[in-house]
Amino acid sequence: MPRDLNTQLDILKPSGIRAFSQLASKTPGCVSLALGEPGDNTDFDISQMVRYSLLQGFTHYPPNNGHRFLRKAIAKHLTSRKTPFSTDEIIVTSGATEALYVALTTILNPEDEVIIPTPAFSLYESIIILNRANPVFLDTSKTFFQITREQLEERVSPRTKAIIITSPNNPTGCMLNEESLAAVAEYAQKNDFYVICDDVYGQLVFDGVKEKPYFAAQYPNLREQTICIDSFSKPYSMTGWRLGWLAADKPFIDQASKVHQYAVSSVTSFTQHAAAYALRYEPDERRMRYQRRRDKVMRAVAASGKISCAVPQGAFYAFLDISELGMGSEEFCERAIREAGVALVPGVFFRAEGFVRLSFAADDEILSEGLKRLIHFVDSL
Repeated sequence: MPRDLNTQLDILKPSGIRAFSQLASKTPGCVSLALGEPGDNTDFDISQMVRYSLLQGFTHYPPNNGHRFLRKAIAKHLTSRKTPFSTDEIIVTSGATEALYVALTTILNPEDEVIIPTPAFSLYESIIILNRANPVFLDTSKTFFQITREQLEERVSPRTKAIIITSPNNPTGCMLNEESLAAVAEYAQKNDFYVICDDVYGQLVFDGVKEKPYFAAQYPNLREQTICIDSFSKPYSMTGWRLGWLAADKPFIDQASKVHQYAVSSVTSFTQHAAAYALRYEPDERRMRYQRRRDKVMRAVAASGKISCAVPQGAFYAFLDISELGMGSEEFCERAIREAGVALVPGVFFRAEGFVRLSFAADDEILSEGLKRLIHFVDSL
């Protein structure tokens, strides 16, 4: 018998984001504004809860879907955001990555279609391809990063199984407005497909907006079709903990639990008290810090005059329009690393050529130096 591997792997490429981050790390003195990771460490009191858990003997297998106390804390957190799910409608996952994998693997059959509004994080496409389904891209770069009914009309087909919405968005930092959400709801209801909500940046919104408009809160009539994905990584600086969750209607969770069980069994037991403890706090300080950094980026962009950027409403990314500079995004980013010592991510990796992503999650000193180098590089072109 031939030793063939999964042929879907031939379609996938290693992460371009990681490749540029590695190039930056190999370039002496390079300032990286590439990775979407908070620069600060997890709060000390959250980390101390791991010590408590270990001393209490939380070193054994937890329930597959997570300890009940953590699922109860997540349910309370969601209810406070007008997206009520019960304790038994939540799976604690190994980050939002696994939650997305579980959700898509649960719903997809070969040749099903999933609509991905772009620019978008490449993970969505990769998981869909691994499931032998087909991504269908909806370009929002010409509609101010919003979704229109006309675009959905062109892309919905009898094979459409889901749409993935991300708000605030990675890489643009833009939020979907009421009209976009209404269009998604209308077509999901009319065509009976799932709405997968990647809400990992939902608590990091700016300009006095306490919470972003959650799709699940606005369209409770679509509860059976709505799948909510979230993570502790971004709002609580817990990227390395690999903790997130999936929330959905109970019949869906019963099936999704099988995928989770056979993929990872469960997340680490002694991290779960810390996760529940983190949910006690609102990330107000981080939110304001990122807003100040956002404003610093926008001032630098305005001063340059050669690049532009839609004002990020949340997350910690700025998606810079470099289309007037006469080069592709990969060339721009390679030259920025080699000639200016500053690393960004090419927009082509998000299916948006003509843009580059800048992360302002880094601390203020690193961001200031990176912006200085970037603007000097742009001005020299």
